[in-house]
Amino acid sequence: MRLTASTPPRRTAVLALSAVLLLIAAVLIARPGRADAAGTGGTAAADPLISRGRTVTASSLEGSAFAASNAFDGNTGTRWASAEGRDPQWISVDLGGAATVSRVTLDWEVAHARQYRIEMSADGAAWTPIATETAGDGGTDEFTGLAGKGRYLRVHGTARGTQYGYSLWEVDVYGTVGGEPPTGAFTVVAAGDIAAQCTASSSSCAHPKTAARAQQINPRFYLTMGDNQYDDARLSDFRNYYDKTWGAFKAKTRPVPGNHESYDPAGEFVGYKQYFGAIAYPQGKPYYSYDEGNWHFVALDSNTFDDPAQISWLKDDLARNSKKCVAAYWHHPLFSSGGHGNDPVGRPVWDILYRAKADLVLGGHDHHYERFAPQDPAGRATADGIVQIVGGTGGAEPYAIEEVQPNSQRRISGPYGVLKLDFTDTTYRWSYVASDGSVKDTSPTYTCH
Repeated sequence: MRLTASTPPRRTAVLALSAVLLLIAAVLIARPGRADAAGTGGTAAADPLISRGRTVTASSLEGSAFAASNAFDGNTGTRWASAEGRDPQWISVDLGGAATVSRVTLDWEVAHARQYRIEMSADGAAWTPIATETAGDGGTDEFTGLAGKGRYLRVHGTARGTQYGYSLWEVDVYGTVGGEPPTGAFTVVAAGDIAAQCTASSSSCAHPKTAARAQQINPRFYLTMGDNQYDDARLSDFRNYYDKTWGAFKAKTRPVPGNHESYDPAGEFVGYKQYFGAIAYPQGKPYYSYDEGNWHFVALDSNTFDDPAQISWLKDDLARNSKKCVAAYWHHPLFSSGGHGNDPVGRPVWDILYRAKADLVLGGHDHHYERFAPQDPAGRATADGIVQIVGGTGGAEPYAIEEVQPNSQRRISGPYGVLKLDFTDTTYRWSYVASDGSVKDTSPTYTCH
């Protein structure tokens, strides 16, 4: 049964009680359901709804039917629900840019929060409370007169009001987003080195957890940076392991092969090609390109960088490109502070991309997260250089950091996770999101060359 508050929900401390407010509260008690945005009056109603359909993440899910995005879809028949019996839990929305928030309404299911905070963050890492509730009783809570600032807003539950978890039918956030929302904005999730030969029945199996986190982010599409399936990438292995987790969104995945895809006893890349089919070979080769918004994406096979046909194709592809921004990805990174270290196989490709003013390169192979400052193919820091990320954290056993390379800005080994990349027509930024939902690193915002 869906509940409504038996007493008026708490408002911000700046709102003093008066005879007029008591009268309004009595009206709200008499009305079932949630408070109507148009009925609140004043300046709060003038600000637009800025949260609907945005990218959402959460600390946990009760099950696949209770996705975090349900709380921001405008449908009061669907809801987000956290795992039961655990505190704290949270749900966070990316508002798409620097925002000023004036009003927030929360429509709780039976499993409500007794104590919670509404918080905002510029980077998804450091949070500032903008409203606090210490005696929540469910139903509809509304907070007006806010002046929260940041790109991200989250509802952070610290004490449950029931024996269950936390569950919200809807979260509506009102305010303004940096004048105009970023044009051509979209989100991509990326990871490499994914499916070890284990399943969710094993608590130490990581790829079911990274898949769940990737799916909760609900990006436009997914990238994989090779070694999608361990150890020998047979078709049967893909079906038994990868398909049970990351395979849930195979149709929205743009993969590349790693060295483990070449180990298949049936022949190099046989299982990989049979499993992904045209998804991995959209142009008939294991390398291909595609456009999204103002971005040109190039997917390459670093196992065959010595193949003149691939190098010739890459030069022709970049010459034909009409998009302002360019990102490329493959398995073996040119620069890495991990166990495999720098792999010079990628330098000729970096030379081509650098001359084409490419912006971003993603890689895997080493099982850690690392980001580099913009640099040229020789590893010299330069403002017009390419930004590289190593993201081999999708599920295979982590590797230690061994020799820190020049221009390496951040290195994390241990937590499994995914890259959440946010693109606009002229910029890009990303966060490294661990499988438990915590944001371990956030990049600066870069402008395309």
